[in-house]
Amino acid sequence: MSERAIGNKLRDPKQIKECRKNMELKKIRGISEKREKDLNKLNIFTAEDLVRYFPRDYLDLTHTVRISECYHNDIVLLACRVSSPPQTVYNGRRSFVKVWCDQGGERFSAIWFNAPYVKNNLKAGEEYLFYGRVHNKYGMGTPSMVNPSFELREKNYRLKGIVPVYGLRGTLTQRALRDAIRDALQKVPVVSAIPPELIRKYALPSLSEAYRKVHAPESLSDRDEAAERIALEEYFILISAFRFMKGGKEDARVFRYSATARETAEFAARFPFTFTDGQKRAVDDIYENLKSPKRMNRLLQGDVGSGKTAVALCGIYMAAKSGYQAAFLAPTEVLAAQNYALVQKYLPEFRSAFLAGSTSAKEKREIKKALKEGAIDIICGTHAIIQEDVETKNLAFCVCDEQHRFGVAQRSALGEKSAGADMLVMSATPIPRTLSLIFYGDLDISEIKDKPKARCEIVTGIVPPHKYENMLEYIGEEAAKGNQSYFVCPKIEGDDEGALMSVTELFDELKNRLPRVRFALLHGKMKDKEKAEIMQAFKDKKYDCLVSTTVIEVGIDVPDATIMVIYNAERFGLSQLHQLRGRVGRGTKKSFCFLLLGSDSPEARERLSVIKNNTDGFRIAEYDLRMRGGGDFMGTRQSGKMLSEIKNLRYPPEVIFEAKKLADEAVSCGDISLLRSLALKKYESLQDVVLN
Repeated sequence: MSERAIGNKLRDPKQIKECRKNMELKKIRGISEKREKDLNKLNIFTAEDLVRYFPRDYLDLTHTVRISECYHNDIVLLACRVSSPPQTVYNGRRSFVKVWCDQGGERFSAIWFNAPYVKNNLKAGEEYLFYGRVHNKYGMGTPSMVNPSFELREKNYRLKGIVPVYGLRGTLTQRALRDAIRDALQKVPVVSAIPPELIRKYALPSLSEAYRKVHAPESLSDRDEAAERIALEEYFILISAFRFMKGGKEDARVFRYSATARETAEFAARFPFTFTDGQKRAVDDIYENLKSPKRMNRLLQGDVGSGKTAVALCGIYMAAKSGYQAAFLAPTEVLAAQNYALVQKYLPEFRSAFLAGSTSAKEKREIKKALKEGAIDIICGTHAIIQEDVETKNLAFCVCDEQHRFGVAQRSALGEKSAGADMLVMSATPIPRTLSLIFYGDLDISEIKDKPKARCEIVTGIVPPHKYENMLEYIGEEAAKGNQSYFVCPKIEGDDEGALMSVTELFDELKNRLPRVRFALLHGKMKDKEKAEIMQAFKDKKYDCLVSTTVIEVGIDVPDATIMVIYNAERFGLSQLHQLRGRVGRGTKKSFCFLLLGSDSPEARERLSVIKNNTDGFRIAEYDLRMRGGGDFMGTRQSGKMLSEIKNLRYPPEVIFEAKKLADEAVSCGDISLLRSLALKKYESLQDVVLN
């Protein structure tokens, strides 16, 4: 049955109900009650969810390589001869199995942690295929493979072809999951929301065939073509969802602002710096919005340190000056407290208050009462502001600071505190404007691309292994001068392969190497209160250095923080590296960002050279999009349900723009009821979405 026929069939509610019944997980071959529970842990509850659970990676077992061609951390397939009997090696409290291998005269070792059975499955003198990660950190000495899969070369039946790899939970195995998905593909009707006339006009590949190929590709080109078609469908629905919703968001203005342009300019003069051209344009955009007949719903996007908060305070001033209330919402208590201090400093003539989780019960009652009665003009705080029992008298202007930490639901909840309230959301992670127009399709956009002249440039360098000790010595000297440093690594926990050091291991190592330096540890598994206390203590200079995961990507201004050290920098996106770099250089002191490589491949050096040679976040975002492709680029910028299903897919950024073109044309097609239904369903699912 064709996709069009399936689409027509599923417009009948009875058919839809019957189809849903047939898509229960228990209808899939091989899914026991235990496996169903394990699948539920992966947010897989139906056969449709199973089909939409895409591989996180693929094993390319179509050709072997030579060990001499491999870089540290490369994952490869090697054909070799085991040249020594397997031995169990004891190293302190850990043990591992080790063999020596020969590949045409080139020697390397293979080791397995926590796998004693390997010793009985390998024989010296036999030819094997090994698949796994190469370990050769400094490109010197003898390379090794860590925990590789293997099989006899003459009996090669597993390590061949293009093999999908899925994320697992519980007792699930790759084979069981592949079999379940194969059966689900036979049961789930795949329906394209793109109107049939557009599918014919642009000769789009079959969506159902794309789903089959993405789970069982015969070649890498099969995989890529399938990923592109599925991504095109998802972006088409998402863009259409924003298009349908934007019309409904252009509400008539409720609040009439009396603040004049002259008064706003006089307020801006209170700051100890002259506004940049970008800041001035953003303030003008807000002023024009507030004077227009339509309610404002605007995104203010700016690079790190571009002065977005000053622009937001101008908007808050316009509301308070006009006799209305304003709310300033931030994702963390530390950031919210920082905003509150700025409100008190620059808007002292207005009554302001701070409301957060740590606020005492008595203070909360008093603040809520004052808000409801109109005795507070400006309220600053965290999610506590959007609780149901918080009421306002005439809340007219709402600011969401660091938009990427808030979902659509939180944004809406703040706006619902007062019917018709104007909304300004701010993001410190620049993405190309073409993508902003798509992914913030329900918002108007202002951009600040320049920075205050007082900001110092941050010097960025890639630190080679032989310079590591010199870098630590320099940081110790800077700590003695009162300057602070961040150390960031990508994971809370390390790995058995030795490719990554955990944040706790790094913390212990640095304390031993620099005993006179005061170190603090910060990571995502800590409670919010504990994280806030550590960040505040660091700002108060109770610590010299903060060892952390990326939880500091958005944080407070620490003027004396002048050094950022990032481990395994090749594992981060360029824009994320730029965000981390932006944690230093917040004052007037010269600052540095040191990048440490876990892989010395040419690709890794090429990517990091972009960061080294560029300080413009918008330009870096363009590079990031071009170098990583749409899946990787957007995958690090969202969570929740916006694009979580396709975050593992690889596809070129052009797919996004093709989807927008199709969405533009779809509105003039005949019957778009199916598209409207799927698009609105998608928009409803955005309640948990977070954009970075």
